[in-house]
Amino acid sequence: ILNQTKTLSAALCCYLVMGKRQSQLQVVSLLILLFSALVLEGLVPLGIGKAKKEESSEIPQDTNNASGIDRADLVSGVIPILVASFISGLAGALTQKTLQGTSTNPYVFSMDLSLFSILIMFTSLLLGSPDGKRLRENKISVGWSWKTWIPVVANGAGGLLVGLVTKYAGAVKKGFALIFGLALSGILQTQFSDGDETITWEQIAGGIL
Repeated sequence: ILNQTKTLSAALCCYLVMGKRQSQLQVVSLLILLFSALVLEGLVPLGIGKAKKEESSEIPQDTNNASGIDRADLVSGVIPILVASFISGLAGALTQKTLQGTSTNPYVFSMDLSLFSILIMFTSLLLGSPDGKRLRENKISVGWSWKTWIPVVANGAGGLLVGLVTKYAGAVKKGFALIFGLALSGILQTQFSDGDETITWEQIAGGIL
């Protein structure tokens, strides 16, 4: 949920790195975007629906944790996520500066990023990650089927599209597209699920925002 602040950090880093200011309307849009992401993820409950009210009334209030976030959660969860979100925004601003400020081909740039990602992934496998242990015990093709290629191809195509969006639209607009992707994922998830999940009022309100 906190990772959605990378859209705000992208706008800030675009100003720090490229000197691009956001208009007042864009600032308001960014705040609405952040709020919609929090609503979509359920962090900001709207309290719509009788069932939800009844469930909330039955849950006892924890008076011991009324002061806020636990210190362990803050140190090991909240702060690292906020730092990662800022780094993501900085990376988006630097990528935008490289693609828009030079004649760099976005496809070649995406290939460069993929190459570094492959090197980091193989280094992690060699250093004893759980996935590396499983690969040493079994073949790399164990558990694969034709359906396994669907997320692989989708992620590859998504990486190319991200490069094009960053070059021609910018990192901030890419964040808006990301929130739309969250809403679309929620709709598709309810359609292909076994009926256990339904669209909540929070998801509807977040999508409208």
